[in-house]
Amino acid sequence: MSPTKTIISKALHLKPAEKSIVIEALLKSLDIPDPKIEKIWTAEAEKRLKAYKEGKIKTVSFEDIFHYQLENNKCSFKNK
Repeated sequence: MSPTKTIISKALHLKPAEKSIVIEALLKSLDIPDPKIEKIWTAEAEKRLKAYKEGKIKTVSFEDIFHYQLENNKCSFKNK
């Protein structure tokens, strides 16, 4: 049996709380930021913030976006 199948087989016999711990640890291990991408996003965020502070970009309130989505049937939770 492969190491992966062995781990899965053993994990399936754990108690629910133990499974939760294993799942959380595995998910955390996948969420490792790439420094190059983080640097690009930081630069983009700083650029956008500067443009906002200088009044160079138009802002839209959450309420306006929310109401627009409701009016245009773009919300999956809207009553049908």
